[in-house]
Amino acid sequence: MTDFPTIKVYVSLGSNIGDTDDNLNEAVARLEKYEGIDPEIWSETYLTEPQGLKDQAWFTNQIVRFAVDPELWSPHGFLSTLQAVEGQMQRVKKEINGPRIIDLDLILFGDEIVDGGDYLTVPHSRAKERAFVLCPLAEIDPELVFPDGSKVAELLSKINYRIEDKKIYQD
Repeated sequence: MTDFPTIKVYVSLGSNIGDTDDNLNEAVARLEKYEGIDPEIWSETYLTEPQGLKDQAWFTNQIVRFAVDPELWSPHGFLSTLQAVEGQMQRVKKEINGPRIIDLDLILFGDEIVDGGDYLTVPHSRAKERAFVLCPLAEIDPELVFPDGSKVAELLSKINYRIEDKKIYQD
């Protein structure tokens, strides 16, 4: 429980190397150690068909909503912390959409909009077209509205995907 005013920050976690559930849990535990970052709610985990590079293990994905102290954290600072946790967990970026021990994507930082080109875009530039982001978002916050007014349910209705027993297929 937090004792400071907070904003809601949504992070997408993914892993397809090693014990993927442990990797997701370890990433959240590492983030929780930082002052002013408290995990509030976790979606269930989903198995997700790889995007782009198909010849690899399926990903375990999850969304976690954090309560974040806006006096201590900005979107850029939070992204740097996500990248630091990826580094601590030995993430190696060999190829785009390739296998990884952990992937932490900043999806939403309150109602903030940041257009930082390749470095940082909030809301995440591809969040609205990815079922592995939208399905867990809808689970934990079905009434969630993006800063542009888009609703999660509406966004899901616009993409081609299917879900079976917590497995997400999307071409």
